Amino acid sequence: MLISSSFKPAWWARNAHIQTIFADVLTKRRHKFPLTERLELPDQDFVDLVWTSELTNDYDGSLIVIFHGLEGSIKSHYAYRLLDKLRQLKRPAVMMHFRGCSGVPNRLERAYHSGETNDPRFFIEHLVKRYPHCKINAVGYSLGGNVLLKYLSTYRANPLINRAVAISPPLQLAACEKRLKHGFSRVYQFHLLKRMKRNLTVKLATMPKLATMLGCGNDISKISTFHQFDSLVTAPLHGFDNAKHYYQQSSALPLLVNITVPSLILHAKDDPFMTDDVIPRSEQLSDSIEYELAQRGGHVGFIGGKYPWAPQFYIEQRVIEFFNQANRASL
Repeated sequence: MLISSSFKPAWWARNAHIQTIFADVLTKRRHKFPLTERLELPDQDFVDLVWTSELTNDYDGSLIVIFHGLEGSIKSHYAYRLLDKLRQLKRPAVMMHFRGCSGVPNRLERAYHSGETNDPRFFIEHLVKRYPHCKINAVGYSLGGNVLLKYLSTYRANPLINRAVAISPPLQLAACEKRLKHGFSRVYQFHLLKRMKRNLTVKLATMPKLATMLGCGNDISKISTFHQFDSLVTAPLHGFDNAKHYYQQSSALPLLVNITVPSLILHAKDDPFMTDDVIPRSEQLSDSIEYELAQRGGHVGFIGGKYPWAPQFYIEQRVIEFFNQANRASL
């Protein structure tokens, strides 16, 4: 279902790049979340979790799980703001860092990618076993939004999630990869690739076997686009033939029609990470999906407010509003 957006960009932040960049700049100083947990995975690797509060095993309320974006972490502005807001509201939440994203390299050569659903499944099953009476809602940002939507399609028979929100998901990966090679969007590609290559360099220094698995060996200096990285690194590490195969298998757009969980997808038409090819048509949406397309908002931006020193962030408001709909419906 296509729905209209009530988001109104700040008059001083109508440009897509200001929305995208200043969402980070304007997020207030970030305090640490002391509650962390290391979740051991079946293949002897691990993911690190960040909690807003401790729960007892008989907890029967709602629990919000969060999936961050590419090279994201608890330090990412969007993840921090939502967790901090939920902590203030005393609503329990937990964020799963993808492998290697918590500041500690993961143990195996493989990492994470836009179509990874096994780790989220193990994580959610872990929560269900520990808190069998709670209701799980999920939020995914950017790459994490694509992962969440692919998860909902993959496990549609038993998703273990009641409601879901995907913010700025790159639903058509090939289109997003091409977009990030043009104009000012190349700045985002450069910034993210720099971090990806830095993390890969750390792993290469401690994992000799890793170089033999990559299409570029030890020489990653010449990688300058996402397509090159995905061809030489992502694909061989995660069982894809090449970047094209990875994009085809991991894009959530063709899978939206399968989703049965009430879900909200929030996009901005001026998102500098995507093109119109990422915007789903009504026939590509299942009856369970509400698709909200704002004309402005950038990538995971959506900044409103009258003054730059008092920004109003729409995303947290919209996420909480969507999850509250379920609470009102049950009354």
